[in-house]
Amino acid sequence: MSQTTDKPTLGAHAESSNRVQQPVLNRMLARPEIGALVAAIVIGIFFLIVAPAFRSGDSLFTVLYQSSTIGIVAVGVGMLMIGGEFDLSAGVIVTSAGLFNAMLSYQLGLNLWVGAVTSLLFALFIGFLNGYLVMKTGIASFLITLGTFFVLQGVNLGVTKLVTGSVSTPNINQMDGYGALHAIFASNFDLGSVSVQITVLWWLLFVAISTWVLTRTRIGNWIFAVGGNAASARAVGVPVLKVKVGLFMTVSFLGWFMGMHTLYNFNTLQAGNGVGNEFLYIIAAVVGGTMLTGGYGNAIGVAIGSFIFGMTNLCIVYAGWDPNWFRAFLGVMLLLAVLVNLYVKKLSTSRKVG
Repeated sequence: MSQTTDKPTLGAHAESSNRVQQPVLNRMLARPEIGALVAAIVIGIFFLIVAPAFRSGDSLFTVLYQSSTIGIVAVGVGMLMIGGEFDLSAGVIVTSAGLFNAMLSYQLGLNLWVGAVTSLLFALFIGFLNGYLVMKTGIASFLITLGTFFVLQGVNLGVTKLVTGSVSTPNINQMDGYGALHAIFASNFDLGSVSVQITVLWWLLFVAISTWVLTRTRIGNWIFAVGGNAASARAVGVPVLKVKVGLFMTVSFLGWFMGMHTLYNFNTLQAGNGVGNEFLYIIAAVVGGTMLTGGYGNAIGVAIGSFIFGMTNLCIVYAGWDPNWFRAFLGVMLLLAVLVNLYVKKLSTSRKVG
C-alpha cells in the first residue's frame, strides 16, 4: 500500500513557522502618528477639564482654524522631511507670496487674479531654486534655505518700505478680483450654530492628497526611498533630483496658498510677518511622528501635530494662563516627540520569529 505525504502543506507550515512577524501591539505603536494621537487625546482631556471655554463648538472650530494656519504648510514640510530635507524659508515664503500679490496688483493697477498667478510662479521659482541648489551643490538644505530665509526677509522689508513708504501693503479689498479670491482663500460658512473657516476644509484636502501620494503612488515610494538613502534610491532608478526639487516646490506652493489666505483674510500684510513660523511647521511634523533623519512619517501624523499646536496655543488662553508658557510647551513637546519617534522607529524595525 502506498503512503502519501502532503508535502506542500508541510512546506507551507515550515515557511509559516519561519516567517518574520511582529506582535499586533508593536505594529500599532510603530505607526508614525500613534504617539501624536495619544498626546492629542491626553492634552485635549486636560484642557477640557481646566479650560471650560474649550467645551463649546465655536472654540473647537477656532482651534481647527488655528491648526490649519500651521497645518497647511506643515503638510509640505512633513513630506519634504520624509524626503530627507528641511526648508527654513517656508515661513517667509508665505509673507513674500502675499506681498508680491498685493504690491504688484496695487502698484500696476492689475486685477488681483493676475497678481495671484504671478505670485504663484514666483513662489514655485523659489522652491525650484532651493531644491536645485541643494542637489547641485551638495550643501545641506538647512544652509541653503537659511540663506533664502534671510534674502526673502530682507527683500520683504526693504522693497515694501521702498514702494509703499511703510512696512505694510495697502488695503486691497476694493480691487478687481478681490471677491472671488476672498471666497476661495478666506471665506467662512455656517455649520449648524458654528462658523467654519474654509482653510479648515483646504487643510483636510491637502492632508488627504498627501496621504494618497505617500501611500498609494510610485512618487510616494520614491519620497520614502530618497529620504531613507538617496544613493541607494538613485542606484535603483529613482529620479532623486526631480523628487527633491518637486518636494521643495510643494512646500513653496503651500506657502503661497497660506500667503493668499493671510492677504485675503486681513486685506493687508505686514512685511515682517512669517519669521519663526518655519520652526512651527517642523515642530508639527516632528510631533506628528516624522523623523528628522528622513524616510519615516505620514501626513496624518503631521495633521495631528498641527492640531496639538492649535489646541495648546488657544487653550492656554482659554484657561487664563500666561501665553508665554506656550513656547515652553513647544520645547517640551519637541523633545518628547524626538524620544518617542526614536522608540517607535525601533519598534517598527524589530522582528519576532513565530
